[in-house]
Amino acid sequence: MKITIDFRSGLPIYEQIVEQVRRMVVSGMLKPGDQLPTVRQLATELRVNFNTVARAYRILDESGLISTQQGRGTYIWEKPVGEVSQTLRQRALQALAQRYLEEGTQLGFGFPDLVAAIQKLADAQEENRKS
Repeated sequence: MKITIDFRSGLPIYEQIVEQVRRMVVSGMLKPGDQLPTVRQLATELRVNFNTVARAYRILDESGLISTQQGRGTYIWEKPVGEVSQTLRQRALQALAQRYLEEGTQLGFGFPDLVAAIQKLADAQEENRKS
């Protein structure tokens, strides 16, 4: 499991962890039954506070995406279906858009410039699919 943290992002670290785990589940990179690192292991790996990872795991557990079993570990729960899966995908898209907007504005671009850049890329990809 590869989680990367952007310490310069305006998004809290625990939310970055939650979104990345959700994205990995929705994309199939993490499957039901896969074991996650312990809170301490992930905190050490990411070089963040133990409580930050614990908070992310608690949110994921409360949403039904993971199951933490005392003494056994933390596992991906059943793959979300239907509306839950769509909600997870929408949240991942929102987080991605948020990061894009934050980084673009940090570089000094306005929203019209950022929207135009996305539109230009989308148009180019559409052209590539047609050919």
